[in-house]
Amino acid sequence: MKILIVNGPNLNFLGIREKDIYGSSDYSVLLDKIEKRANELGIEAEVFQSNSEGEIIDALQRAYMEEVDGIIINPAAYTHYSYAIRDALASLTVPKIEVHISNIYRREDFRHTSVTAPVCDGQISGLGFDGYLLAMEAVVNICKKKS
Repeated sequence: MKILIVNGPNLNFLGIREKDIYGSSDYSVLLDKIEKRANELGIEAEVFQSNSEGEIIDALQRAYMEEVDGIIINPAAYTHYSYAIRDALASLTVPKIEVHISNIYRREDFRHTSVTAPVCDGQISGLGFDGYLLAMEAVVNICKKKS
């Protein structure tokens, strides 16, 4: 089983940006946690990060062509206004979970609206890096129920 994990803009700056919101652990810590959990679950997890909307859409379309089993996406700021990423996600029939490190509902009003969550199977928000690990478990469970 292969899962694609897509991270949007500025997530490569974890540990640098807004430490009071995102913590002091850097992006490599998140990647290590994902790799460890993938090994525990016996799955392959490919992680992709881009600050570019078009590259994120390209990665989602590649996931379709490569028949990836599930997708976890943190669209970051694109969550709130990228109908293009929303449409790319809507085209995919595999399980999809949207993840946010911070609780977007306890932040600025504009962050309370996600245009991408309605085309995902679920959303995890506010649990830090653990949200990714829970999303991985959820995708694996959804895939097992379908087979």
